[in-house]
Amino acid sequence: MGIKEDVYYEGGPHIGDLIINVLIGLTVVGLPLTVGAIVRALWLRYRITDRRVTVTGGWRGRDRTDVIYSEIVKVVKVPRGIGMWGDMVLTLRNGSRLEMRAVPKFRETYDYILERIAAKNPNFTGTVNN
Repeated sequence: MGIKEDVYYEGGPHIGDLIINVLIGLTVVGLPLTVGAIVRALWLRYRITDRRVTVTGGWRGRDRTDVIYSEIVKVVKVPRGIGMWGDMVLTLRNGSRLEMRAVPKFRETYDYILERIAAKNPNFTGTVNN
């Protein structure tokens, strides 16, 4: 019997990231970006709940990273794709970073994560707004 979690978002990266990078891939210079976008679209998955952030990725989706909100000390967001999606970096207490690329509705997701962090740690001030 597991602990019940309310899922805020579960899914892959924004489809616009794939579309833009495939269009860029029509040039020889853009091929590495296209390959990266295809790999992200196939195997990268995010699961954001009221208890943790889970990122599943890597080759064929075999790597999984779980981060609980009390371990996060800093959150940075960067808009991409004319602000339709964005990248986020979660800095953890031990100094490591978790990068989340092409997050759909990244502004709302950013706010949701900040609310959860503040609920776990009332003294949290480690945000950077970009």
